[in-house]
Amino acid sequence: MSQSKTLIVTGGAGFIGGNFIYHLLNNHYKVINLDALTYAGHMETLLNTNDNDKHIFVKGRIGDSDLVESLFDEYQPAAIVNFAAESHVDRSIDGPAEFIQTNVVETLSLLESTRKKIKNYSSQAQQDFRFLHVSTDEVYGSLGDTGLFTEETPYAPNSPYAASKASSDHLVRSYLHTYGLPVLITNCSNNYGPYQFPEKLIPLIILNALEGKPLPVYGNGLNVRDWLYVEDHCAAIRTVLEKGRVGEKYNVGGNYEKTNIEIVKTICRLLDEVKPQASKEPYEKLITYVDDRPGHDLRYAIDSSKIKNELGWTPAETFESGIRKTLQWYLDNLEWCRQVTDKNYNRNRLGTSL
Repeated sequence: MSQSKTLIVTGGAGFIGGNFIYHLLNNHYKVINLDALTYAGHMETLLNTNDNDKHIFVKGRIGDSDLVESLFDEYQPAAIVNFAAESHVDRSIDGPAEFIQTNVVETLSLLESTRKKIKNYSSQAQQDFRFLHVSTDEVYGSLGDTGLFTEETPYAPNSPYAASKASSDHLVRSYLHTYGLPVLITNCSNNYGPYQFPEKLIPLIILNALEGKPLPVYGNGLNVRDWLYVEDHCAAIRTVLEKGRVGEKYNVGGNYEKTNIEIVKTICRLLDEVKPQASKEPYEKLITYVDDRPGHDLRYAIDSSKIKNELGWTPAETFESGIRKTLQWYLDNLEWCRQVTDKNYNRNRLGTSL
């Protein structure tokens, strides 16, 4: 895909979407950024785009078909990259209906708007067009102590969030086989890095530690995730967009499996090193074990060999280098953290509704 072409990115004021906006701008794309600015989408994330005429922000939902179709008419995008989603498992436990609305119903609307408008493209432009849907490894369910998720792993979602993303994956796939829409799907492991909303583990632990608050760890802390630095994920998505085979799905992982307690203790150790408490007490003393998340999947681990072997992508960051960069970013951007959390989030526990 030519780097001079215009893309629509949905959810581009969120964590991964915002990082992807910067990645595209650094690689000479023009981006139409459609975001509803829900609790996890913030204009503060996009401040460094203010003087870039290749970034156009549009506030709106992917389910607003009139708006989406007007963007097609005005900009004739060469692709859509769909990040727009409710994404936090704990919130899906408390309110699953919102996840079905955004992740399933509105994704269907986006697919329909896209299908309708690219009919007006030339035959070559239709052939070159891509609809890239960004999804999660959580659609595969939970692994035991061994094994990896591959692109052929059967779907077995265990939370309302995972079920909503699995549903949207199936919808996207169906639009290729039923309507010929040229789609791609990526399923990624746990992301971390700059601009992540502090409901997620790593920024929550960093901010709580800096304030001397308890560091909550679910259950025994032995749930395992594969951790992927967000910039590596952005590079993978662009690689799939430019080189991926239509109709294929690609798993994207960092190849760094860590238990939750390992993550928390690593952050504590780094904070002891770069910003010790005034009391000189180690941050690990703030660790507090709390009731586990309902239905908490034991282990996720991604086999990324397909994207590596077919498209040549591998992560650039180790977990050690990525977590240091992430910690330093939060230390340098505490004002961003304050701005995005002061609106409607106090870092209290979510996802306990049963």
